[in-house]
Amino acid sequence: MYQHLNVTEATDWRAAVQLADARFGGVDILVNNAAVYLGKAFEDAKLEEWQNMCAVNLGGVVLGIQAALPSLRRRAQTRPQGSAVINMSSVAGIVGSATDPLYSMTKGGITTFTKALAVDFGQRGYRIRVNSVHPGAVDTAMGRQTFASRARFLGVQDDDIGRRQAIAAHPIGRIGTVEDIARAIVYLASDDAGFVTGSSLVVDGGFTAR
Repeated sequence: MYQHLNVTEATDWRAAVQLADARFGGVDILVNNAAVYLGKAFEDAKLEEWQNMCAVNLGGVVLGIQAALPSLRRRAQTRPQGSAVINMSSVAGIVGSATDPLYSMTKGGITTFTKALAVDFGQRGYRIRVNSVHPGAVDTAMGRQTFASRARFLGVQDDDIGRRQAIAAHPIGRIGTVEDIARAIVYLASDDAGFVTGSSLVVDGGFTAR
């Protein structure tokens, strides 16, 4: 089912969770996937752009977990391995991004927030596993934004040069696909990951291995 959801609005989150409760009996899995990418040098970013990025990339995660937590806790009692929260971070949440330092700040925040919640929920006996996924460059609309940013960083106007540089930065020899990332999410959401919480699953074709 489709439910309109602006992740920066608590009322939208409550409506989405209420729909899940009414139609499907509750929330077993929450994937916080919404994000924006600015692609500007630190000194070029406007305050309102930074505030919007924080509202989506960080605030959306907080509001989503707050809204879904009662349902996740209740459903966790009926599931063999409990409920699951998967927060989408990035390789930019592990290593610095010269093309968008502010994006790195938000994704780094998600990385440590995920670990903190995993410990907190575990100690409270909530049976909610909390993990993060860290994609490298992926062939999506946002991924293409990063190619353009790479090109500008190199002082050229050809986005294909940015794409080729991104490919070269991944030892596996290609950029990622949405299926690559989706499979990682499915694993963390499944009972196969029943002993996995507070982890950062890196799906980056070797980008951070250098």
